[in-house]
Amino acid sequence: MKAAMIGLGKMGANMARRLIQGGHEIVGYNRNTKVIEDMAAEDGLIAAFSTKEVIESLPQPRVIWIMVPAGEPTESVINDLAPLLENGDVVIDGGNSNYKDTLRRGEKLQGRGISFVDVGTSGGIWGLKEGYSMMVGGSPEAVQTITPLLETLAPAPDLGWGHVGPFGAGHFTKMVHNGIEYGMMQAYAEGFEILKAKSEFGLNLHQIAEIWRYGSVVRSWLLDLISSALAENPQLEGIKGWVADSGEGRWTVFEAIDLDIPAPVITAALQSRFVSRRADNFSAKLLSALRNQFGGHAIKKD
Repeated sequence: MKAAMIGLGKMGANMARRLIQGGHEIVGYNRNTKVIEDMAAEDGLIAAFSTKEVIESLPQPRVIWIMVPAGEPTESVINDLAPLLENGDVVIDGGNSNYKDTLRRGEKLQGRGISFVDVGTSGGIWGLKEGYSMMVGGSPEAVQTITPLLETLAPAPDLGWGHVGPFGAGHFTKMVHNGIEYGMMQAYAEGFEILKAKSEFGLNLHQIAEIWRYGSVVRSWLLDLISSALAENPQLEGIKGWVADSGEGRWTVFEAIDLDIPAPVITAALQSRFVSRRADNFSAKLLSALRNQFGGHAIKKD
């Protein structure tokens, strides 16, 4: 199958490579032309240097997969593509867009006779080797058109991906997936900090991670990655405890509030990330001052 990949960052580039290795012809476009040139030389990518070239390089119905950051970058690419596309073409957003934006974009493209598919994609830098987990939203006809691509990108043709509903459903499902991820990561982080704090036992955190990886009810791929990180850097030296959030966790919390669904674990995990980014924590200072006021507890000075 011949398709295009717009946005060749780490994940987009690896997805393009996996598709090429699977026998597909992939036209690639990226603002950084060196990336395109390198992949054309090393991976067999068909280079395109404009959205117009992308369109001209594809047979109808065209299939164009977008892998750029959520928000304005995705909006800009879709706006550039829309006037060049024709009835029956398929646009895929494989990034982490807010599902409400996906609903709006899908309706806009649908009005032009263009199919829009949202593919919530998980797998990170390991996807090239292991395959990607994909939550797919769109019409049955559009999903059928791109099924050969999905089967190649997935861990196996019948594993790790599925058509979950109309456009918007894929990104909604991925949003909740990432909210769950926040909670799992936070639980692991807190547990290992408790282990580390029990200094009189001299616990080897990497050893414990390895024990838990096999047979334990808490085994998971995240635990595999924890073990790998601790093997490389047991004390996590040189790593600042500053944790970003890319949006999906807070969107999950907002949605939980809108739906009157209690989500205390995901909410607390999100708040912990906010706390990690505050070098000058006024609320903690105030708590310390209050403890001194009512109980005479000591205050640590900067």
